[in-house]
Amino acid sequence: MTLAGPQPRISVVICVYTEDRWDDILAAVASVRDQSWPAEETLLVVDHNPALLRRLRDHYEGAGAREGVRVLANAGPRGLSAGRNTGVAASTGEVIAFLDDDAVAERDWLRHFAGGYADPRVLAVGGRTEPVWASRRRPAWFPEEFDWVVGCTYRGLPPGRVRVRNVLGGNASFRREAFDAVGGFASGIGRDADKRPLGCEETELCIRLARARPDAVLLIDDRAVIHHKVPAARERFAYFRSRAYAEGLSKALVARSVGARAGLASERRYTTRVLPAGVARG
Repeated sequence: MTLAGPQPRISVVICVYTEDRWDDILAAVASVRDQSWPAEETLLVVDHNPALLRRLRDHYEGAGAREGVRVLANAGPRGLSAGRNTGVAASTGEVIAFLDDDAVAERDWLRHFAGGYADPRVLAVGGRTEPVWASRRRPAWFPEEFDWVVGCTYRGLPPGRVRVRNVLGGNASFRREAFDAVGGFASGIGRDADKRPLGCEETELCIRLARARPDAVLLIDDRAVIHHKVPAARERFAYFRSRAYAEGLSKALVARSVGARAGLASERRYTTRVLPAGVARG
């Protein structure tokens, strides 16, 4: 894939919070290092865990430090939104990409992101997230239309490189000017390790961005693929139920922030078209 026009420098931010994911964190960083489109830098933002912060600094910044990896402490309140904002503030690239700490990116992940920014109107590009089930197979009862429950791309999204209302945060990128236009991710919406599995902070940001920059284009390119681990606990119906309930709370917070019309437009399509199709197929 040859890119025409300016070639953006991309910083990658990976937010981390627990030593339980040590091997996953190392795998995520390694997948960034192996990209066909080299990252400008990889920033590991540690969410209020001093032991993990020290361990990662020893691993990446001590003797035999790996080039291009920086380890930072979350400079804001506990939670994913503040961690991402810390990474954005410390990054140097023209584009900032976000990768989950329990995911690995395919080799051309950043190359496909970079291709989307050939159009100067594009302020965000997301990708496709595939589940990696701990049991090695999808649970028989788990419909693909609900893969968002485990942080993955769900059946019903249009294929190819398409324009969307919002990208999905675990596999997404933004031009720096997007943050200049609207500020960072809103605290109190996204995940906090000590609370319910909330989300939607990227949805709220994208809606604010569209309001501030009506000419902005936001894309999803399904060739920009990452593989996201789904632990055994998240294959159970109890997690499915709690995550779906938390998503409802998150949508309510988004609607309160940006209004129900903008905050729930895509969700209305999902409820009236995607879910009935899934019922008919199943």
